[in-house]
Amino acid sequence: MKRIVVDTNNAFSTFINLSIHISQILLNGAKHYDFYSPEYMRYELIEHKERIKTIGKLNEEKFLELYGLILSNVRILNHSIIPNKFYQSALEICQQIDIDDTPFVAVNDFVGGKLWTGDVKLVNGLIAKGYSKTITTNELYTDFLQFENQK
Repeated sequence: MKRIVVDTNNAFSTFINLSIHISQILLNGAKHYDFYSPEYMRYELIEHKERIKTIGKLNEEKFLELYGLILSNVRILNHSIIPNKFYQSALEICQQIDIDDTPFVAVNDFVGGKLWTGDVKLVNGLIAKGYSKTITTNELYTDFLQFENQK
């Protein structure tokens, strides 16, 4: 299976609109992909919980239900299992783009996957630095539909 590293913004989008492609992939794609994310994603979701609930018009119960569904499909990796060399390399890449994305790039390199993010600034910055291990939602959705249509 393809290894996909999920950026937090894709999880945010799933809370806000269940009918978009991101949500379909994240909630139904675990049978086709191995999804990963650093532990940092879990903390970001909790940190922004009230904002997510407001924007997504979710009550506490619905937030917790979606939170559980998302996390059941994503392997959350504790930073301590990732060798330091991956963090050092990711830090060098992300330092001038957005340092908060360092754990996602480190996990991506560690698992040998593709970083799935809607953060255009991040993607453009990574590409400018010669880092091409990313995948867009459109690319992933096309791939997802091919898997789904094989049923």
